[in-house]
Order: sequence, then structure tokens, then C-alpha cells
Amino acid sequence: MDTAELTRLADCPAPAKLNLFLHVIGRRPDGYHLLQTAFRLLDWGDALSFELRHDGVVARVTDLPGVPAEHDLVVRAARLLQSYTGCRLGADICVDKRLPMGGGLGGGSSDAATTLIALNRLWRTGVRGEELAALGLRLGADVPFFIFGRDAFAEGVGDELRPLDLPPAWYVVVAPPVTVPTVEIFAAQELTRNTEPIKITDFATSTTRNDLQAVACSRYPEIGAAIDWLAQFAPARMTGSGACIFAQVASEDDAERIVASCPGSCRAWKARSVMQHPLRDWVD
Repeated sequence: MDTAELTRLADCPAPAKLNLFLHVIGRRPDGYHLLQTAFRLLDWGDALSFELRHDGVVARVTDLPGVPAEHDLVVRAARLLQSYTGCRLGADICVDKRLPMGGGLGGGSSDAATTLIALNRLWRTGVRGEELAALGLRLGADVPFFIFGRDAFAEGVGDELRPLDLPPAWYVVVAPPVTVPTVEIFAAQELTRNTEPIKITDFATSTTRNDLQAVACSRYPEIGAAIDWLAQFAPARMTGSGACIFAQVASEDDAERIVASCPGSCRAWKARSVMQHPLRDWVD
């Protein structure tokens, strides 16, 4: 369909991400942390739909408990694109929220990236990929990765991205019964902030960890308990600032077997890596 005919974009994926490792290597004078991480896209996530409006109004038409529309990254992303481009169109936005909030899976950032990508197409605003990623950085450090749209080695505040070629893999993702505020973990006095940097060429052979994990586990023991349970099957680690944890497993069958045995206090999913973001072809 020619973009001139578009009035609706339905079921636009907003995939989850994993941080295969996350090192805090320093801190800028403005307080932002300098990171190194490996981002991995998954075949599982939220889905958003967009209906064109001609009155300039941006409205989230689904209710998300605990997330007022005015504070939602989806609404903020749409209004940022409007402001940046001078676009007078609007949109009704439906969010099918499948990822747990406060889980370290990038749900809000992925939703914001999908909003920028989809509305750039629906509104025909013509913003190129690098500009779109720069806009995304105003919303959150993880947003540029989802616009980049493939596995990446990230540095800086998470916005300096280089492609990372990784073999396909299956994962088990577990959500403990807690929500972790990212700001709290990064603000912790005991957080390690001087991990020695590694090179992208050494990533596969380096000893890595998630520097945020010890802080999160000390404040939310449920995360440590979930890691201990999942580690019975495969090496387990927290993603992002938590609370979700993950383990790479050998096959889909193994993933299904582990998910089926998940303790009732937690939720678990199987997920497969994907080579690129489902909407990557929409980014110039």
C-alpha cells in the first residue's frame, strides 16, 4: 500500500530486549552513567496500533494501570515527533501491553521506538533513521537501540551502537513478583561504577556480568531467589536494572519444560532471538 493511502497501522511489534551483560564503567559530570552492554532482540513483546487523526490530537485509547497517558513514553514520543517536524496530524494509539513493567526488558523504550517509527510512516514526516534515533534518546537511553533495530554492542549511555553478530538462541525469561525502579538502582551508593572496559572483539571470550544485579538483589530478594531457581537449569542473569532474569537454553523444548516448572510466585516465558526489529525496513 502506498503511504499516501495509509490511515491505520495495526499490530506494530515492540519487541523485548535482553542485556546479555551490563557493565558500568564510569559516570559523566552530568550524572549519567557510562555503560557497556550487549543488546539482544527477542521475538516477544508488546504490540501497538495507530489510527490517523486529522485534528492533531494524540490519544492513548487503552488504559494502562499506573501509567497516566500524559506520562506514557508512547504519548511523549508522538508529541515529540509532532513538535520536531511541525506535523499537524494526530493519532489514536492502542497499546497491547504484554511485557511486565519495571522488568528490564525495555518495554517502555521499545513502545516509544515503535511509535516513532510507525508515526513517521503514517504521518509521512520523512525523518531519517539517525535523526529518529537522536529524537529517541531524548526519551530514554534504550530507545535508539530499538530504532537501530538489530543486536548491538552499546557504549556511552547506551546510545553508541555497533552491530553485533550473534548465533540464534532460545531463552527463558522469568519475572519475579516485584517492580524495580531503574532510577533507584543507578542512584545506589554501593553500585560498582569502575568496571574495566572490554573491547567488542573480546566480548565472546570476556568474563562479564550485570553490575546492577547485586544492588537489585540486595533490595529485592525475590530477584535473587528467581536467579537461584533458574540457575538449576542454565546460567542465569538479570537483564537491565531488573527485575526480570533470563537464561539461554539449548532448544525450544528445553525452554518449554523450564517454563512449565516455574514457581507460582513468578511468571515465565520462552523467547527466541531475532536477527532484526520487525519494523527495521521502515527506517531509512
